Amino acid sequence: MSKTRIALLGTGPWAEHTHAPAIAAHSGIEFSGIWGRRPEPAAALAAAHGTTAYAGEADLDALFAVSDAVAFALPPDIQAPLAVRAAAAGCHLIMDKPVATTVADARAVADAAAAAGVASVVFCTLRFAADTAVWIDEQAAKGGWFTAHAYWLGGLFAPGRTSPFADSPWRREKGGLWDVGPHALSALIPLLGDVTEVTAVRSEPDLTHLVLRHVSGAASTAALSLSAPHASAGTGLELRGEHGTAQLPEGWGDPVASFGTAIDALLESVRTGEPHPCDVRFGLRLTEILAEAEAEAEAEAEARTAPRPKSAG
Repeated sequence: MSKTRIALLGTGPWAEHTHAPAIAAHSGIEFSGIWGRRPEPAAALAAAHGTTAYAGEADLDALFAVSDAVAFALPPDIQAPLAVRAAAAGCHLIMDKPVATTVADARAVADAAAAAGVASVVFCTLRFAADTAVWIDEQAAKGGWFTAHAYWLGGLFAPGRTSPFADSPWRREKGGLWDVGPHALSALIPLLGDVTEVTAVRSEPDLTHLVLRHVSGAASTAALSLSAPHASAGTGLELRGEHGTAQLPEGWGDPVASFGTAIDALLESVRTGEPHPCDVRFGLRLTEILAEAEAEAEAEAEARTAPRPKSAG
């Protein structure tokens, strides 16, 4: 049988350091090409991994035509409409999180995938990194959890920090809620069930606190930021329930290996026809929750800063 042909859209640091190496190293697929908005970065990354470069609007359909699946390493509001096009061309999808930053765009992707009958995976790292994926499955199987607390406190925009990801306009605009919030939710939902109620409070420069009620009856909290002081940055998730406590393992392993596992998950979904738990429909649900949290936080901030009426006395 011929190998599944997978293309990559995107040439930024995430594509360079994770997606492209994982696709190139995977023995079960063919790397069908790399697309970028500008030809020079696409050519450089394609040459580094022995595949073909595509660039600009005109080349997208040509790349879709020689591919069975498309992986995305693009800002969410760019990847969403391109994913709709890829699905319409019959390509399976490996998308980055969040799928989109509006519910309408995320729903368009989910609807396009369903209409075309293509498989999909959303690369929520915790669900594919070896240690954390096993831990989530084990704790979900136990059940009986009373509450959970998650914190994803990144220092990407903290003073004195330098990172290529800090040049990302969408991360500066949307902050930790949208960038690291999907990580927290991707673990909390399989552990405690879908979210039925959201309360959100935001403080400057970029710290969002969530209180979530889950369908299981449990409640959880999450603290999310990309601007934590360097000395306080870190991630964690603690569960408490009838089994005592359980903590998410530290370290997420090699992201290249994790993305390889995501590729395996897509191939298995294609083979069996069974949707993966972390597919674009799950990505849509994450966007719905994050959009609700964003609206809640904005409403709370407006109420807090609104002028108070003077007393009648």
